[in-house]
Amino acid sequence: MTDAVQRPAPGPARHVSRPARRIARLVLWAEFLTLYLAAPLFMALAAPPQWIWPLLAGATALGVALLFRTPGFSWRELARAPDQGDWAWAAAFALGTLALAAGLCAWINPDALFGLARERPQLMVMILLFYPFLSALPQELFFRALFFRRYGALLGAPTRPAAMLANAALFALAHLFYWNWVAVGFTFVGGLVFAWAYAHRRSFLLAWALHAAAGGMVFLSGLGVYFYHGAIGAPAVAAQSVHLR
Repeated sequence: MTDAVQRPAPGPARHVSRPARRIARLVLWAEFLTLYLAAPLFMALAAPPQWIWPLLAGATALGVALLFRTPGFSWRELARAPDQGDWAWAAAFALGTLALAAGLCAWINPDALFGLARERPQLMVMILLFYPFLSALPQELFFRALFFRRYGALLGAPTRPAAMLANAALFALAHLFYWNWVAVGFTFVGGLVFAWAYAHRRSFLLAWALHAAAGGMVFLSGLGVYFYHGAIGAPAVAAQSVHLR
């Protein structure tokens, strides 16, 4: 992949009038705030639980369509293989995530520790097989490729700390509908790592692989009880579901 991964999507052409450029920028801001701020807040604060997955699917489809229409974007740039050394780093990250998730699960909810693997191993295998494609891939398209390629001009270069922090914070906000600090905290830290992989290592595939590995390890550890559809609920209900024992 070329340096296009690190460069924001090209702005309006120079021959376009200044008012037209301002309007185009306002449209981008409206898209950005709707997709990454208003929609997550609506899902967390107002949407019934049964609406969550259709809304997520619709937002993802819209995001892919917008990415397709982004000037200068090519799907080929997503196919750049990570550097050889990055795979070793990804394996270490997966093991570290498993250790951290298992330790946290043992602390806050010991009954759930490796619970899915112990009680429903076939479902655990299905999650490991399909999570990368059904969950991690659309999220990475939406939160890394679309975020930085289409709206990078609004935030500056992806490698800037402010852009990466904003990406991680909005990625965590998108998980607020679970209404527990585990989901929000883990996704914020994960978002920083995935943004770093996309921006600094210039590899969408690496970001996707890290996300897939992290998700699989979270479910394997037992901490996935805070990331599945049954964890969705109103703040008052969810407040009782995550507690220290």
